[in-house]
Amino acid sequence: MIPSRLMAIQILCVAGPTASGKSSRAVEEALVRGGEIISVDSRQVYRGLDIGTEKITHEEMRGVPHHLIDIRDPRDAYSAGDFVKDATRLIKDISARKKLPILAGGTHFYFDALLRGLPTDVDANPALRAELERLSSEELYARVEAADKRRAIELDPQNRRRLIRALEIIETRGVVPPRAQNDDGEPRYTVEWIVIDPPCEELREKIDARLASAIARGLIDEVRRVREEVGDARLNELGLEYRVTGEFLRSNVDLAVSPPSQLGGETAKLLNALSAKLWQYARRQKAWLRKLDLSK
Repeated sequence: MIPSRLMAIQILCVAGPTASGKSSRAVEEALVRGGEIISVDSRQVYRGLDIGTEKITHEEMRGVPHHLIDIRDPRDAYSAGDFVKDATRLIKDISARKKLPILAGGTHFYFDALLRGLPTDVDANPALRAELERLSSEELYARVEAADKRRAIELDPQNRRRLIRALEIIETRGVVPPRAQNDDGEPRYTVEWIVIDPPCEELREKIDARLASAIARGLIDEVRRVREEVGDARLNELGLEYRVTGEFLRSNVDLAVSPPSQLGGETAKLLNALSAKLWQYARRQKAWLRKLDLSK
């Protein structure tokens, strides 16, 4: 009998913080190595969230097939469990066609869910959820951090759904347990990593340049449209670009679209607020990358 480890599917994972160049590097690898790309991004699954998510364009794809982009309406939920199910199916299909599955993106929780599995032995607690829903995102994150620092560093402090789920598991288990790869102890995949992790100063410059470009290309109008479609509560769940811009739209009417070199007034304040929040997010992404053990 062939050992199961010899049947593990080869995959390539391209990871890095926001604005680091993951998408273009994944395309380059796919062209050279005969691959197809699976997006590991919790927001690019949604149709119409293009500028705020820096969604890759058809021209930038350069003919390489991309999967898990534009597959959901923004009013619908898409969970880590949905991603694992979809990615598992796609990896098998791509590999069966003798192509290399390339997973690229910045939602590191999805990488964890796919490669380590999801905890499934803690049932929902409606009473606890109702209590936690009354807390602010900052209070929820503080509770997770106090109880389980390891899990806290993996979470977006503004993602209320995941924070509440973590506290639900902590209530039962004490901590969110590290997830085992597979029930049989053998790896399902042979994983090669490409980690793009620019120096901090270089990354901050890239983040600021990307944000200025996004505003010039119509980010504010995109957020207006999405807000009208889904409402403020859902908008806040679609990531910090949409949440922060939505906050400005609710309090300011003087958000003008200008060339990057001419941003001023409230629009300049928006850019600065987004830059600060994205840099905080990028630092958490960098912390996750430092935890990767690439020696295995």
